[in-house]
Amino acid sequence: MPHSVLRRLRTAAAATLFGATGLLPSIGAAAPAHAAPAHAAPAPAAAAAVHLTNPFAGATGYLNPDFAAEVKAQAAADGGTLGALETQVAANPTAVWMDRISAIAGDATHLGLQAHLDHALGQQQQGGTPVVFQLVIYDLPGRDCAAIASNGELPATAAGLATYEAQYIDPIAAVLANPKYAGLRIAAVIEPDSLPNAVTNQSKPICATATPYYESGIEYALNKLHAIPNVYDYLDIGHAGWLGWSNNMVPAGKEYAKVAQATTAGFASIDGFISDTANTTPLTEPFLTDPDLSVGGQPLKSANFYQYNPAFDEYHYDTAMYSTLVSNGFPSSIGMLVDTSRNGWGGSARPTALNSGPTTVDAYVAANKVDRKPFRGDWCNVNGAGIGERPQSLPYGTGSPIIAFLWVKPPGESDGDYPDASHPHGDPHCDPNGTQSDGNGNTYPTDAIPGSNIPAGQWFPAQFRQLVQNAYPAFGSGSGGSTGPSVPSGLTVTGTTSSSVSLGWTASTDPAGVTGYSVYRNGVKVATVTTTGYTDSGLSPATSYQYTVTAQDAAGNVSAASAAVTGTTAAPGGGGGSSGCSAAYAVGNDWGSGFTAGVTVTNTGSTATKSWTVTWTWGGNQQVTNSWNATTAQSGSAVTAASQTYNGALAPNGTTSFGFQASYSGGNTAPTLTCTAS
Repeated sequence: MPHSVLRRLRTAAAATLFGATGLLPSIGAAAPAHAAPAHAAPAPAAAAAVHLTNPFAGATGYLNPDFAAEVKAQAAADGGTLGALETQVAANPTAVWMDRISAIAGDATHLGLQAHLDHALGQQQQGGTPVVFQLVIYDLPGRDCAAIASNGELPATAAGLATYEAQYIDPIAAVLANPKYAGLRIAAVIEPDSLPNAVTNQSKPICATATPYYESGIEYALNKLHAIPNVYDYLDIGHAGWLGWSNNMVPAGKEYAKVAQATTAGFASIDGFISDTANTTPLTEPFLTDPDLSVGGQPLKSANFYQYNPAFDEYHYDTAMYSTLVSNGFPSSIGMLVDTSRNGWGGSARPTALNSGPTTVDAYVAANKVDRKPFRGDWCNVNGAGIGERPQSLPYGTGSPIIAFLWVKPPGESDGDYPDASHPHGDPHCDPNGTQSDGNGNTYPTDAIPGSNIPAGQWFPAQFRQLVQNAYPAFGSGSGGSTGPSVPSGLTVTGTTSSSVSLGWTASTDPAGVTGYSVYRNGVKVATVTTTGYTDSGLSPATSYQYTVTAQDAAGNVSAASAAVTGTTAAPGGGGGSSGCSAAYAVGNDWGSGFTAGVTVTNTGSTATKSWTVTWTWGGNQQVTNSWNATTAQSGSAVTAASQTYNGALAPNGTTSFGFQASYSGGNTAPTLTCTAS
């Protein structure tokens, strides 16, 4: 499988974040980007709160004044309607990339780490809400071995590793450990692209050489950062188009477990994982929901664009990777993050309805995919991409392992330059006239934005304009400065028939007033209403649909989407179909006194399920200690696992999965599972 060539790049710049309670104005935005904070010197912060499972919940994200200055300068230069839209980007929090040793101290145009943290303290004191400061650790020896655009400053040698530890990680840790910052929540994204390259690119000598230094460097960074109580550590896991194949995902789980187990604190040193860093893989493919759907006698996943990779989008990739990581020993409390800074794919090229006409898998995928790249492996300054969901906590509610959307890659900063007379060390993958291969002999354009050749991390005006114009959800047409309505909350299915789903939600708030709500079914807008309820009619019986809602105000500002809910229409006549399910059991990791296992639930009936329950009886003394994606209960040796609100609805032949961790002594014979559905 030609998966090793599918990769993506992020650059040395800034990363972004969102708090569940909304956004705050930028601190000192009128001052030059390198100026000291306009507020008084921050007082020492109170002791940090207990280490949280989700540091993004109930917090606001740090508004990086360097990034805000870039955005506002571009908006002023473009002016008019576009400039007004661009201004709104500055209201979103961004984080700080430590992409080189000198970035720790800063320079004449960019704040250093300590100055950024002081700004974050000022924002927290002004707003009265916890602030999450997002930091990207990105300077490994032999960094980004599979490409050229963002190669680092340190060689993949023992000397390079020693420099990384003493001159890079140690100074960063010393700044973060300052007691005055103990009240901030600091989320560290650890070394994008490193361990994914250790999984897929070992056939490249440069990557094989770099991998031991990646592992040792990350181990060292985790030991230093985990020791600081208010620092939260997240490892990069590539994206769906890179590690989505099972023969990539399985070894990836083992690689991440290997690194975690080498640290002093073991699995506890890692709070979670982040995907799609600086990439354009969409959150969902609303019209390509079943990779095994047969078109012309072939499954959709066999299309050239997917090459038998069943992970079409980040939602399905992250949930699958979560189960893989937990099955390798990580606790079920780990949180999954997604970088949505440029995976929105809005604009006129975005499909708005299912096109069921094509009769071959390639044509069907091309007509219906949201991801408009010609080749899934394109990653450098991709043409036509748009900003995605706004940074937010708990986008799918508390039951999902995905705990937040972030903007890790600052919209408008280049991925890299390409070779020409002025850029002799550029990356051919960034050449708009270049090509790349999928490993099967097929050649594709790089799909890089033409007309400019801009090094990694530097401001790219044409890219920024595109990302704003193609944003999905779109930015409102109002003037900058207003963050618009709050995210609609409490979306629930209030009733169903064989042809309709009724929804209700809690009203949003906005200083200017909320004028209406847009309802999306499977990612496509189906209605705009002024009330906090809607009945979606004309649907197919015994079918599951996913819904989200956004709010808008008179200025045209649009909120982020609500958490999604699934509504399943009833069978014709209130019945008329069979319901049933099966459950398949597999042990993921067994260490002699405990183990993790996963269970795949399949709808074997002819109608959609509303819920399912799996039961079994242990043959030994096994005891379930925690679980995920199901509500479990154990009485003696009998165990019950019930579906949750987001995974009970399964179309015929549809599948979902849950997992658990258990302790035992003696034997660990697999039980016989019974599945019932309603």
